[in-house]
Amino acid sequence: MELGLIPDPDAVRAVWDDAATAPDWDGPALWQHGDLHPANVLTADGTISGVIDFGDLFAGDPAFDLAAAWILLPDGTSAHFHAAYQPPPDPATLRRARGWAVGRALSGIMIGHAGVHGGPGGKATWGPPAHASLRRLIATLH
Repeated sequence: MELGLIPDPDAVRAVWDDAATAPDWDGPALWQHGDLHPANVLTADGTISGVIDFGDLFAGDPAFDLAAAWILLPDGTSAHFHAAYQPPPDPATLRRARGWAVGRALSGIMIGHAGVHGGPGGKATWGPPAHASLRRLIATLH
């Protein structure tokens, strides 16, 4: 990945490193959508009204879907989302979720970049929300 595409590579790396050192998950497997990103969420008047594309449905670590808080929701709302989640996620799960969110954001940036430059599989509209996700994730370090 071109480093120029990432606004603050050191901060993104710090979020990733924190996630990578989080304790492993050992709880019961929970059903998950597995692909929660802006293209798979329907909205009406700025409110989430539906979720589509359940092709990646699986059971596993809830951190995978909890990453959606930074991928889908506006600034300052991830804590509210996680507080409402049941059962409440522990700090290690949230650290792993941030790692999954970094991966999704970086993928979105690459797909967006390819779209802007006519690359295969590119979707220009994916770049801006992915960059916003990274900004929100970097803010979790402070």
